[in-house]
Amino acid sequence: IGVSAPGMVTKEMVQTMNKDAIIFACANPTPEIFPDEAKAGGAKVVSTGRSDYPNQINNVLAFPGIFRGAFDVRASDINEEMKIAASNALASLISDEELNENYIIPAAFDPRVGPAVAKAVAEAARKSGVARI
Repeated sequence: IGVSAPGMVTKEMVQTMNKDAIIFACANPTPEIFPDEAKAGGAKVVSTGRSDYPNQINNVLAFPGIFRGAFDVRASDINEEMKIAASNALASLISDEELNENYIIPAAFDPRVGPAVAKAVAEAARKSGVARI
């Protein structure tokens, strides 16, 4: 998992990793390694923070739903339980049949994302005692 600087990972570095490596190159706008180079090095799954490549991992996936869910229940805090609920909601949107190396997380513009995250976050806020309504 990279959250450092652009171009810090090379194809040669990927070749030293385990077979079918999973790489999250999240530096923006230029990732630590581009998907084509990572795959050429042997990576199985590659994700970046960019929307022009598959598997975008970016806070845009979670933030709207987290805040909607928190606002809906007038949460006094955004706690770990709510964050975990948001990530589980995102993960649940991809079925086993759909899951593949180019589709491990839904796209930011998938209309199911916001409502699913908001519902899960609101429920977690209630269960964890930070909901005020």
